[in-house]
Amino acid sequence: MEAIAVSAATATATIELGNSSVSQKKNRIQKYLQQHNEVELSALGLAITTVVTIAEILKNNGLVIQKNVSTSTVGMKDETKGRLVRKAKIEIVLGKSENFDDLMTPAMAAPEVAADKEE
Repeated sequence: MEAIAVSAATATATIELGNSSVSQKKNRIQKYLQQHNEVELSALGLAITTVVTIAEILKNNGLVIQKNVSTSTVGMKDETKGRLVRKAKIEIVLGKSENFDDLMTPAMAAPEVAADKEE
């Protein structure tokens, strides 16, 4: 399971995106941004690729601006080996673009509504 977290940059709430597709994750982040001005995406290890991909899609679509990117390593205990392992971590803070509300048309929001009905 990919460890991807989404939270408001000023709040402590975290939304786990789990094993959904990149498109579903992107749609959930867009929906989240409709209610908040900023979002922080963070990921560990192999999930970094997914977070960067989502951030780039949102930027290329003109929905967000990149405010900050930070990288680090964190120590995590490997349960199978019983030792500390270092994992790469990325945090990306995105803010709504000036055109966000204009670009979020019902057509773009529709996939999220359809996905919610399937669940």
